[in-house]
Formats: sequence, structure tokens, C-alpha cells
Amino acid sequence: MNQEKFKKIDKAVFLDRDGTINKDVGYLYKPSDFQWIDGAIESIKLLKKKQFMVIVITNQSGIGRGYYKNEDVNILHEWINLELIKHKTKIDDFFFSGDLPSEQKSSRRKPSPKMINEAIIKHKLDRSKCFMIGDKNTDMESAKNAKIKGFLFKGKNLLDRIVNILKQQNS
Repeated sequence: MNQEKFKKIDKAVFLDRDGTINKDVGYLYKPSDFQWIDGAIESIKLLKKKQFMVIVITNQSGIGRGYYKNEDVNILHEWINLELIKHKTKIDDFFFSGDLPSEQKSSRRKPSPKMINEAIIKHKLDRSKCFMIGDKNTDMESAKNAKIKGFLFKGKNLLDRIVNILKQQNS
């Protein structure tokens, strides 16, 4: 029997959503407004091929502002995975905070490490084998606060950035 088939995945890449896997159009909750970042789908496929769990960690203050509801975000995330399934890949889990920036002290909102820590516990991940990719300093602070590596994505092509990060990880 092939033991490799039953090997537990204990490493993950945490991806910010808006500005990292999709264009940041501001308070995104409708699939019709969603636009992939160049290389995002290919990046997710590559990470899955390299045996990483792919987990989205995203601040969604539009919920706290009353622009949309938790259910709208869940529907969008389901739609994202339906689109990814067409490319024979998927995101393993989504974590989001609907808190406002003013609620930072008690919130799960990045730069708090709470969402990353929840995912690490839920999926029994090895923190030393995880890293975060995001487009904002709060993403980097969240990674640092969760004691994982963080890599800033400054736009353009996500696949190029991830290939570069994976090379750094292996050297």
C-alpha cells in the first residue's frame, strides 16, 4: 500500500485575499466584481502540487461597516473555489474577520495572529513549515505575530513571487 497517499499535510501557505489573489476593488463581496491577480490560479495549483495547504486569511471590514454580511463573504469564497475547481485546484480553508479597524484590541483582524493561529490548530500544522503572503504591512505583522515567515507581494504576477519564495525556502 502506498503510504505517501496517507501522509498528513502539515505545512501551509496563508494568502491574503484582496490585493494578493484578487484585485483589490474595495469591499468585494460579489462574484461579478471579482478579478484574479495574474498568476493567482497557477500559484494555488503549484502550492498544492508542492503539498502545501492553501489557506486564505482576510480582513473584511465591510461586514462591520454594514456593506455586506458574513454570508455574502461565504458565498464569494464558495464561488472562488468553484472557479478553482475548473482548474483542478482549490483553497483548503478561508478565515475572515469582519471587525472594524477601531476594534483591533479585541479582534481577530490582522495584524492579530488569531486567524493564523486558529488555522494552525484546526489543521494541525507545523508552524515552522508555514508562511504568509500578503500585500500589506498588516499581513507581515500578522505573520510575525503568529511566529511564521511573511513575504510581501507588491503586485504584478503572484506566480513569479511564489516561485521566488519557494526557491528561497529550499536554499
